[in-house]
Amino acid sequence: MAFRSSPSRSIFKKKSSPSLAPMTSAASYLSALSEADARARGLSKSPTSTPALSLSSSITESSEDTVLNELDDDNRDGLLFPSCAPTSEQVFTTVHTEFGHCSNEDYRYVSQHIPGATLEVVEKDPPYYILLTTYISYLILICVGHVRDFIGKRIYPGAYKHLMPHNGLAPLTSDFDSFYTRRLKQRLAECFAQPVTGVAGRTIVCLDRFSPDFGQSYILTGGRTRALNISSYNYLGFAQGRGGCADAVEESIRQYGVSTLGARMEGGSCDLHVMTEALVARFVGMEDALISSMGFATNSTFIPALVDKGCLVISDELNHASIRFGVRLSGASVRMFKHNDMKSLESLLRESISQGQPKTHRPWKKILLIVEGLYSMEGTLLNLPAILALKKKYKFYVFIDEAHSIGALGPHGRGVHDYFNVNPRDIDILMGTFTKSFGAAGGYIAGNKNLIDRLRLHGHSGPYAEAMTPPVLTQVIASMASIMGIGLPSSLSHPTRTLYSADGEAFQHPGPAAPAMLPSWINLPPALASGQEGETRLRRLAFNSRYLALGLIKLGFITYGDPSSPIVPLLLFHPGKMNLFHTLMKNRQTPIVVVVVAYPATDLVTSRVRFCVSASHTKEDIDVVLRACDEIGDVLDLKLGIRPSERWTVDEIIERAVELVKS
Repeated sequence: MAFRSSPSRSIFKKKSSPSLAPMTSAASYLSALSEADARARGLSKSPTSTPALSLSSSITESSEDTVLNELDDDNRDGLLFPSCAPTSEQVFTTVHTEFGHCSNEDYRYVSQHIPGATLEVVEKDPPYYILLTTYISYLILICVGHVRDFIGKRIYPGAYKHLMPHNGLAPLTSDFDSFYTRRLKQRLAECFAQPVTGVAGRTIVCLDRFSPDFGQSYILTGGRTRALNISSYNYLGFAQGRGGCADAVEESIRQYGVSTLGARMEGGSCDLHVMTEALVARFVGMEDALISSMGFATNSTFIPALVDKGCLVISDELNHASIRFGVRLSGASVRMFKHNDMKSLESLLRESISQGQPKTHRPWKKILLIVEGLYSMEGTLLNLPAILALKKKYKFYVFIDEAHSIGALGPHGRGVHDYFNVNPRDIDILMGTFTKSFGAAGGYIAGNKNLIDRLRLHGHSGPYAEAMTPPVLTQVIASMASIMGIGLPSSLSHPTRTLYSADGEAFQHPGPAAPAMLPSWINLPPALASGQEGETRLRRLAFNSRYLALGLIKLGFITYGDPSSPIVPLLLFHPGKMNLFHTLMKNRQTPIVVVVVAYPATDLVTSRVRFCVSASHTKEDIDVVLRACDEIGDVLDLKLGIRPSERWTVDEIIERAVELVKS
């Protein structure tokens, strides 16, 4: 594995790679670099494969950041060196494992909705034998589990004492509630809670483990495996331990320490909180914003301040648990409509408005529609134009959760309204998190100033929750400013543009951040401060997302969601294939870490692997994932989407990647 030599790192696995010869010393790599440079100078055009290292914000003056320092170990897993050596003009002082650099402008795409294009995603059903065997598998597991519980309680009562009454008290754990965990999930435990260490960037280091008792417990072996990370919410690749953002965070610790030691309304607020809220409001195009230290708490603590008894919340059936929890706390009535189905929503609106409150039939105090911009389990996009058309017709408030869409969608990364070229002021409330695209933590609520001022006082986070810490605030400020640009950059491909709202009113959005909006001690590198690298990350993410999604479809897999989504669910269906898919991906020559999702996060028969694409991935990284899926899909009988005659070979997909993405 590609790490600098040290006794503590000798335990890392080493795997051979047929596609990339090992480079065991700095001298050999420099020799190859020199030869590649000479060849590149003799050509009139740029190399066809992606140079994985180029000028970026991650450049620092420290020699510790130079990739050549890691050459004492080999590259047998194919995760350290680029597949094509960079030329001498290309700076390669960034550790390649955190952010794979790509200077090929062909591997770029702009994330935006094409007018007239349909948003309806037709979900393909698998053959009946797949559904039948899936149900039979669960039936066998349930029957065997109940038999084992029945016998075990009589032969080994000590193992079930936590489910038995004790001293006249009811058991703390319900037998029924824990059955799925004990008898079904435990068999798939290898897929979940994988221990890792280090930066969750382009690659991630997994701690090797084994289970001597079939998933009841795990023992760490002491070994480590670096794997290609296709499982983290690192959409724009800001999860880096080095670079301009990391340097700013380090300086903030010197200036402020690691915590403000209090709630926002009880002495825990500082100037960084005010700056972050102003920057967030400008970023999303709203009048004002407030921030919270936890994304889940942003919904669960502020929704009760928006609605109460006598109000109606209309919720998409696949909304996140934080939304459901917040609505329950509010005491408001809630009605659900079929996922992203505008006909179902309009029918529900008609009924709710005409019938009013239950029993009394009085008009509702207010009606609040809560939807998500991008659904994390399905990868589907909100049909925002249709939502706003219904809003204009039926007069209700709109709350959009952009946890997964902010920073990941739109030509400027402003989320779903940017993707659809919609005035954000047409939306009443925008919510989002900093955990995904910005490499930080926490969440925000944005809207008009009167609303935000009320939420500051009546939301539970203000007086009770700890304030966001200075290092996290600095990461938000630095990464968000990197996307926006600072000042008036003239080199951006997408400068400030004139948009038109639904009523024809022109508005300017988005714009760069004013220098005064950032702390004076933050000094971002030119590539970040100009917004050039932020734009590049957005376009790389859009290319990678479409490439993986459309590539899997062409291979014959059943996938969900929109091709523009950085979340790409690949359907597995059968519970027996979940653990096997995870293991086969991890045990490849280039290990790949994936997230497998099952019930109750999904329907019982629609278990899936959820790929999370990042701007830190190179085109070659997506090639690796497609080849792995192609081979494993044949073994596990997963290619159920299209007929064999309509499929492309993986080599054809890789060769025609640009054509596929831009088609």
